[in-house]
Amino acid sequence: MNKQQIFKKRPVGAANASTWSLETNPIPELEEGQVLIKNHYISLDPAMRGWMNEGKSYIAPVEIGAVMRAGSVGEVIKVKNHPTFKEGDFISGHGGVQQYVATDGKGYYKVDPKLAPLPTYIGTLGMPGMTAYFGILEVGKIKEGDIVVVSGAAGAVGSIVGQIAKIKGCKVIGIAGGADKCKYVVDELGFDACIDYKNEDVKQRLKQECPKGLDVYFDNVGGEILDAALGRLRMHARVVICGAISQYNNKENMRGPSNYLSLLVNRATMQGMVVFDWADRYGEAGQQMGKWMAEEKLKTREDVYEGIENFPETYNRLFSGEKLGKLVLKVVED
Repeated sequence: MNKQQIFKKRPVGAANASTWSLETNPIPELEEGQVLIKNHYISLDPAMRGWMNEGKSYIAPVEIGAVMRAGSVGEVIKVKNHPTFKEGDFISGHGGVQQYVATDGKGYYKVDPKLAPLPTYIGTLGMPGMTAYFGILEVGKIKEGDIVVVSGAAGAVGSIVGQIAKIKGCKVIGIAGGADKCKYVVDELGFDACIDYKNEDVKQRLKQECPKGLDVYFDNVGGEILDAALGRLRMHARVVICGAISQYNNKENMRGPSNYLSLLVNRATMQGMVVFDWADRYGEAGQQMGKWMAEEKLKTREDVYEGIENFPETYNRLFSGEKLGKLVLKVVED
């Protein structure tokens, strides 16, 4: 049997346990050209909240009654004349929050558990890592000596963004919630400084850490922190809009930036980015980040929880801040 988290209703504000229903259904029968995957790990990402909304976006919303969308990595356990995958292959794609998935393999790619642990392929070597890599290099256009500020610095994307910026010779200031996260960002990840937005005045600390302003702001949170960063832009600064986690659960309209005229004064740019636009270059990014990991220049951390039945409470850790690094749910039963 196949345990699945089925999307039941579109949330208003924060999602809760009633948003999904844990159901047990038969493992699907394979059609010609399909493979059956036993999911081992499920990726939990802030983008999931946007996927639940009805309306125009960069990807179609999850349909009511469908398995909740999620990135995944697992093992091929059955094949029916598939041209690419065979039994025993480990592959990653969007398998959803379920134990088993039958698929034609479109959008999936092979991974090697001997080169890196499976959770890494839905973290640093998966969508969050790709987002960080292309966001800071292609959209942020960092260069040596730049002053880079990253919000959500202890999270799956922000932690990689800051490390790549350090590798490229930038000064990097993180913004995170709580003393423990800030200590992790500085002591373990090597950021130059980290601002605790829960206990410090972000505007004042930015002024201290960036007395001459900042060149690149990589935004994962939106709201007041985005406004504070806009107030510190240097000439020709770049603002990368990756996410706005502080705004996703609003019951009313999102709060837009009030400091946007700083873009005009400083001839700066603010650009949104969606990682799928670089899908044809994922291999390039994976190779480079794998090399940095082997050289111990890039650290990765996954925060792993267990049990598909615990998906709703694990998902909520994305917004409560009760996690460090990449949030992952282990669904395979040993």
